[in-house]
Amino acid sequence: MPLKELAERRNLLHRKSDAQTVLRHALDDQSIGPVALVSSFGAESVVLLHMISEIDKATPVIFLDTEMLFPETLTYQRDVAAYLGLSDVGIASPDRGDVLTEDVDGILHLADTDACCDLRKSRPLERALEGFGGWITGRKQFQNGQRAQLPLYEKDGRRIKVNPLASWSAQDLKAYMDKHDLPRHPLVAQGYPSIGCMPCTTRVSAHEDPRAGRWRGSEKTECGIHFGTDGRAARVVAAE
Repeated sequence: MPLKELAERRNLLHRKSDAQTVLRHALDDQSIGPVALVSSFGAESVVLLHMISEIDKATPVIFLDTEMLFPETLTYQRDVAAYLGLSDVGIASPDRGDVLTEDVDGILHLADTDACCDLRKSRPLERALEGFGGWITGRKQFQNGQRAQLPLYEKDGRRIKVNPLASWSAQDLKAYMDKHDLPRHPLVAQGYPSIGCMPCTTRVSAHEDPRAGRWRGSEKTECGIHFGTDGRAARVVAAE
C-alpha cells in the first residue's frame, strides 16, 4: 500500500483514539514495520517516554545528541531513561568526519543555522532510522502555525511519521506529568519551556510563545528534520 494512503487510513481509523491507543497500535503495525521513538528529552518529552515505558520498555528510542546541547539535557536524558527503565536508548551524533570538515570550530550556527541543523540533526537521524519503517515524534498542533494541521499519521519520505500527541494542549501535558509524577527537565523552571541546542535557545518571558526562545531573532521555527520524496533528509526553512 502506498505510504500516503496508509497514513490516511490510519488517520481515519484513529480519529477518535487516545494517544496511548495510537502509540500502541503504531508500535505493532505490520504495515509500517519496525518503529522507533525519536526523543529530544526536552521539556515535554517525558510524556511519550512514559507511555512507551508502560507499553514496552525495550522499544527503540533514538536520542539526537547534537554535541551542542545543554549539560542539563544530557543529565536529564540519562536520569529519565534509568527512571523509566528504558532498555534500548540509542544516541545519534553527528559524523566526526563531517564535523571536522564543516564545523571544526563549532560556530557554523552563527553563519547558517539550517546547515548546522542538517549536520547535527538531519543527517544523524537519517542514519539512525535506517531499518525502521516509521518513527514517533512528540510534535503538537499548538506549538506553532506550521504544526496547526498536524495529523496523527503522515507520509515522511520512505517512512510513516506518527504524532500521538498531535491534538494535546499544554494543559493536557501538564496534567499527565502531574498525574504520573514525572520528572521535569530542570531548565523549564529556569525559563526554558522549549529546549534545543544551547547556542540557539534563550529564556522566554511569561507573555511570549513557549517556542519564542528557539532561534530568537530569525524567521526559523523548526530544526529542519524532514524527509523529501527521495527519502533523504533535507533542510527546511521557516518560510517554506
